[in-house]
Amino acid sequence: MMNYRRILLKLSGESLANKEERLSIDNKMVKKIAKQLKEVIAMGIEVAIVVGGGNFWRGASAEKNGISRNRADYIGMLATVMNGLALQSGFEQEGLSARVLSSLNFDKRVSEYYINEKTEKYLNQKEIIIFVGGTGRPFFTTDTASTLFASEIHADVILVGKNNVEGVYDSDPNINPNARWYEKITYDEILEKNLKVMDSTSFSMAKDNNIELIVFNINEENSIIRAIKGEIKHTKVTK
Repeated sequence: MMNYRRILLKLSGESLANKEERLSIDNKMVKKIAKQLKEVIAMGIEVAIVVGGGNFWRGASAEKNGISRNRADYIGMLATVMNGLALQSGFEQEGLSARVLSSLNFDKRVSEYYINEKTEKYLNQKEIIIFVGGTGRPFFTTDTASTLFASEIHADVILVGKNNVEGVYDSDPNINPNARWYEKITYDEILEKNLKVMDSTSFSMAKDNNIELIVFNINEENSIIRAIKGEIKHTKVTK
């Protein structure tokens, strides 16, 4: 079992979508995540989450339709807030305490504004932190937000939950059946090979702050628990 004190879980918006019923949020998936995090916290591990908004909004597509990149990115940030509030509700239904902290300044009835000192206090109280709003600035992805927040809260690892992909490959395994899977790879190798796992800014930040990444398939049964225990197929990204 991997010895972690504090983890940051990166969830894509797409992983939360219910594609069969064409719903933006799969409540069954939220419940599965909540049940696993309950066990993670019982193991004495502190949990933070960065969630994307791709199940509601894709900024790149919007830009092609005439919406400026700035505005498209801000709309995407609002989409992450919706996902964060949905996760919070699902977690509370399972008896977990969760806080939504935003890089954008909302009324407190929606979410709290991110302040590092408050975050440390909540994590020490074993509350789950859900970071929304990305970095709060356009042109930066939630991948970059993940490494930024992981660096600020001194997380031991970022668990990157992919949608039906079991780690890092040299090409898309859903398209190329001969794609090579990496059990372990360095940040430099990913950047050199231009592998599309997270964006290059996030990788550089993770490398500079010596944060390990575990990339795994979020859709597998008990995937988060098994990723922490090293019992699931995954890729470890290190310095």
